[in-house]
Amino acid sequence: MALAHWLLSLPSVHHPDPSAAPPFRLAAVRYWSNVPFLTVPLARAHGKSFAHRGELRQAKRIVVKLGSAVVTRGDECGLALGRLASIVEQVAMLQNQGREMMIVTSGAVAFGKQRLRHEILLSQSVRQALHSGQNQLKDMSLPVLEARACAAAGQSGLMALYEAMFTQYSTCTAQILVTNLDFHDDQKRRNLNSTLHELLRMNIVPIINTNDAVVPPPEPNSDLQGVNVISIKDNDSLAARLAVEMRADLLIALSDVEGLYDRPPGSDDAKLLDTFYPGDQHSITYGTKSRVGIGGMEAKVKSALWALQGGTSVVIANGTHPKVTGHVITDIVEGKKVGTFFSEVKPAGPTVEQQTEMARAAGRTLASLHPDQRSEIICSLADLLTERKEDILAANKKDMELAVTAGRLSPSMLKRLSLSSAKLNSLAIGLRQIAVSSLDSVGRVLRRTRVANNLELEQITVPIGVLLVIFESRPDCLPQVSALAIASGNALLLKGGKEAANTNHILHELAQEALSLHGVKDAIQLVSTREDVEDLCRLEKMIDLIIPRGSSQLVRDIQRAARGIPVLGHSEGICHVYIDIDGSIDKVIKIVRDSKCDYPAACNAMETLLIHRDILRTPLFDQIIDMLRTERVKIHAGPRFASYLTFSPSEVKSLRTEYGDLECCIEVVDSLQDAIDHIHKYGSSHTDVIVTENEETAEHFLQQLDSACVFWNASSRFADGYRFGLGAEVGISTARIHARGPVGLEGLLTTKWVLRGDGHAVADFSEQGSMKYLHENLPPQR
Repeated sequence: MALAHWLLSLPSVHHPDPSAAPPFRLAAVRYWSNVPFLTVPLARAHGKSFAHRGELRQAKRIVVKLGSAVVTRGDECGLALGRLASIVEQVAMLQNQGREMMIVTSGAVAFGKQRLRHEILLSQSVRQALHSGQNQLKDMSLPVLEARACAAAGQSGLMALYEAMFTQYSTCTAQILVTNLDFHDDQKRRNLNSTLHELLRMNIVPIINTNDAVVPPPEPNSDLQGVNVISIKDNDSLAARLAVEMRADLLIALSDVEGLYDRPPGSDDAKLLDTFYPGDQHSITYGTKSRVGIGGMEAKVKSALWALQGGTSVVIANGTHPKVTGHVITDIVEGKKVGTFFSEVKPAGPTVEQQTEMARAAGRTLASLHPDQRSEIICSLADLLTERKEDILAANKKDMELAVTAGRLSPSMLKRLSLSSAKLNSLAIGLRQIAVSSLDSVGRVLRRTRVANNLELEQITVPIGVLLVIFESRPDCLPQVSALAIASGNALLLKGGKEAANTNHILHELAQEALSLHGVKDAIQLVSTREDVEDLCRLEKMIDLIIPRGSSQLVRDIQRAARGIPVLGHSEGICHVYIDIDGSIDKVIKIVRDSKCDYPAACNAMETLLIHRDILRTPLFDQIIDMLRTERVKIHAGPRFASYLTFSPSEVKSLRTEYGDLECCIEVVDSLQDAIDHIHKYGSSHTDVIVTENEETAEHFLQQLDSACVFWNASSRFADGYRFGLGAEVGISTARIHARGPVGLEGLLTTKWVLRGDGHAVADFSEQGSMKYLHENLPPQR
């Protein structure tokens, strides 16, 4: 009897106690697009799947389905033991966290095939082997092995392997074999449900498989022809059925593809879908099945949608990729962007992938605009900052009130979050400086060479491409970076902290309003979805450069997460001020006060004060200490400084500390060279200062110190794009790449080579050729 007809014929049973109701009961048919699906109500209280990936962290009961390609070796004869061991480790770890894990596995046929082949070879007569010879023995053909026999021979070995692996993590397993017929009998289904619940209660991992030794051959596409129910014809449908029956929160279906693509993987322009909505089924073109599976992606999607409407969230992901297999299951449970997440909730806005594509397309148009047009856009944005000042400040006030109420931001972070009329006016001035600089940025010829007669080579400036700028609590960063991106012709993705959401929203609207002057509104996108920073860093095929602006922890996190994307930034701002024996008292006091106290939360604020030992116990030293105490700066003593004192301040735990507040370390050095060596050892190559009246000493310091910014008799706070005359900065870089220190417009450009010839060929320049290389340098003209 067809499963749909069988379900419809089930008698209605009265249960006074709702908790005693059967796990399955037919309900109304729902329609997604034009495809009907059977709705199966759950005993779960909410009966809803998770709407967003981040909610997967809450998943308590999880079914992991291991496809044939995941469990089976490439030769289809035997198991992929390394992958299996990694999967077992992840499942055991989640089980030990208190989650309830179930595995639906393939692999019995492959394991049995390996075993039976081995037995057949051993059973060959010795005489036959001797007469055949070694070479013929290698080519000896084996009979075609029937799948049921392989399953029967391999099932026990497969379970023994699982048991041995899970035992290493003090986790017990249990085997359950089922067929489609087991779901046709209400009592059997009740027994299965009861057994699984009891195993989970005892903290045992059930390992479920179809009983391939007795199961009838699957009917191809039997449940893909408009039938309203799902039958058990492969492990995808089995996993979906069990997940719904057991009220699982999450079904993870692992196969040999990254997830669901909009067209067959490997075809041109095939795009991996991060999130799939039932209503988008019409946009999918399916490819061929796995090399060893019997379902194919269409069957996986049908099973996933069936589980989804039953209240179980689903992720389809790759369980064979060596770079992700080691943590694919735990990454999914942590809500990371792995595979395709099935959701009934479709956000109103575009996905971050779509935003990136929109930004890249509009960015290319932006780069092709005339410099005057890009300058006009920036000037328009500067005007909007002052014209819409009240709206901006109202949004910022709302953010400030929410931040104060939440109480999670430090005073220094609150100061960064706050905007004022003065800040907006300063921003507008800086943007107009950038507008002027933009007139001679993109397309500037840096070098011209006459390679040969009528063969000229140019090196010209071009945009980097798509920039991702991640910033915290600094809404003023948004218009600054936007202006720099516009000036350099780069597309821009902006990811701001949620504490500045209202301010960022209106500032982004103003940036897009200015861009609309020349039809490139989409060149700047504000990422406001739930993507974590780590998820954004996985878009290595779409993003060309990441620029973090925020805490040292944020920068370090991004540098670790950005596997294939360059990161421009500094991990810490451990800035030093060295007071030389020839330092002027007035300059010392002024520079130290400004470097530490003007804005202690800034990355260019002084964190360590180095003092020449001959200054100790002098009036200059006393004045320095008195000034710091007056400014309420907490002093920490370095090891050598502490050794000079009878009663010293608290000794530093580390000389590599970025305080970011009214705190600093004082340390003593014996000489200029000691100061340089100390900075090289403990500094972060950000900004370092010498205060001295000795020009020779100063020049030695400036030449020998290897930091991005090195100053003489000037506050460390001058390390800033606006103060350098760059108009603004996209960040400060301590990396040894094309841009160091405050990075302005020039740092967002790269170059390309343009060669103009007249039918030239390399063969013309061979020994027998008619042409010679000239390599003449020409004046760089635009």
